[in-house]
Amino acid sequence: MNTSTFKQLSRQLATPLAVAISSLLVGLPTMVMADPLGVACTNGTSPNPSFNLTTQTGDIQLPDGNTMYMWGYSVQGQSFQHPGPVLCVNQGDTVTITLTNNLPEKVSIMFPGQTDILANGVPAQPEFTASRATSLTTTAPAQANNIPGVVQYSFVANLPGTYIYESGTNPQKQVRMGLFGTLIVRPTGTGGGSDHLYNRADSRFTTSDNSAGAGNWDEEFLALLSEIDPYQHWAVEVNPAANFNFNNYKPRYWLINGRGFPDSIADNAAAFLPNQPYGALARVHPYGAPAHPYPGAIRYLNVGSEDYPFHPHGNNGSVVGRDGRSLETATGDDVSFEKFIVPVGPGQTWDVLFSWHDAEHYSPDNPVDINIPQIANQFFGQFYNFSPYLGVQGQQPPNWSTLNTCGEYYIISHNHALYQITSWGVNMTGPITYMRVDPPLPNSCAQ
Repeated sequence: MNTSTFKQLSRQLATPLAVAISSLLVGLPTMVMADPLGVACTNGTSPNPSFNLTTQTGDIQLPDGNTMYMWGYSVQGQSFQHPGPVLCVNQGDTVTITLTNNLPEKVSIMFPGQTDILANGVPAQPEFTASRATSLTTTAPAQANNIPGVVQYSFVANLPGTYIYESGTNPQKQVRMGLFGTLIVRPTGTGGGSDHLYNRADSRFTTSDNSAGAGNWDEEFLALLSEIDPYQHWAVEVNPAANFNFNNYKPRYWLINGRGFPDSIADNAAAFLPNQPYGALARVHPYGAPAHPYPGAIRYLNVGSEDYPFHPHGNNGSVVGRDGRSLETATGDDVSFEKFIVPVGPGQTWDVLFSWHDAEHYSPDNPVDINIPQIANQFFGQFYNFSPYLGVQGQQPPNWSTLNTCGEYYIISHNHALYQITSWGVNMTGPITYMRVDPPLPNSCAQ
C-alpha cells in the first residue's frame, strides 16, 4: 500500500519565532561528524557537553518503495532525522540536553542506565494523570500557539558503555513513532580511552590513531535495531491524538540504523537518504600487527518489542559488555563470552569485539585445493571479486559489471529471525548489512 493517500495536507512545524525563543533557552550548539562509515558522533563542547535537541516530524524511505511518516529527535537548527543523533560523551562529563518540543503533545527523554537525572534543575519525576503515570520522567510541554515547550535534563555520565535514550512519555506510542537514539559514553579511567569500550585493556578496538594505515576509518560500528507497524504511523499522521489499538500492533518493517537493505550499506549521510544519516556497513582489515593489532567493535541496541537475534556470518564476537556494564567481576576477572548470534532483547544494548583472520593464507601462490567451475557454470553476486583470494580480482564474464573495487570480501550480517528481514513481504530487505574485508595494507582500495 502506498502511503501517499495518507499524507496530511499540512503538518505542524516550528515557526521562526519559536525557534528563536527556544534557541535563547538552550545551551551551546552541537557539531555533527559525518564519517563515511562507522559511528558518526554528534559531539558537544568538551568537557561537560551540551546538546540541543528538538522533536520533529518527517518521512523516511523504505526498501519496498514506500515512505513512512515518523517522529524524531533532531539537532536544534537541523532538519528531521531518523533515528535520533548519536550523542558521544566522555565518562565523568556532566551532560546537559535541552529538549524543545514541536509536537502537539507532551514528550520527554529518559536515559536508561544513567542515575541522578535532573529535569530543569530538580530530580526528574514521573508525571501522573488520575493516579496513573503518563510519563516516566519530567516532560516538555506540548507546543501551544506556535510556542514550543522546553525542558532541560542533566546527569553525570559515570559509567562507560552503550545506551539507549528514548521518550518516557507514552512510550508504546512515542518510541515506536521514532523518538529514540543512541548515547555512547567513552571510558576515561585506568585501562580505558576513546579507543576502548570499557576501562579494561582487552576492550580496545582499531581506530585511525592506533592503526598503522593512514586514512583508515575507525573500526567502530553501530547496529540500532527497530521496527515499524505502518498502521500506527498512518493513524498518527492523520490525527496525532488518535488512540491506536495496540492489541492490533504488528510490525511489517524492521530496520538497522533507521534503514533497510540495500540502503543500509550506503555511506553515512548518503545524499539519496536525506533523513536517514546512518549506514551499517562494517569495513575492516585482516586482524594482526602491526597494521591492525586490535579488533573492531560493534554496538548493538534494540528499541523494538521482541528479541532480534543478529547474526554476522562466519564471525563469532566477544561480548564484553551489556547494558552499559562491563562483563567482569568486582575484582576485575573477565567474564566476557563468545557468541555466534547476538540475541539483543528489547531495551538491551550489547558491546561486542570482532575480527577477521586470514587463517588459511590462501593466495594464488597457496591456492584453494578445489576445482573452481568455469565461468559459464557460475552465478555471480554484484560484490564478487571473481576470485577466491582476498586482494585479487579475477576474470569476469563479458558485459558484466561488479561493485567490487580491489578484491575485497563481503560477508553478510543479518537478523536471524528470517521473517524480520522483509519489508511487508519483500524478502532480503530490512536489518541486513555486510562486513567488508579489505586486503592487507598497503592496498589499492579507495580510502
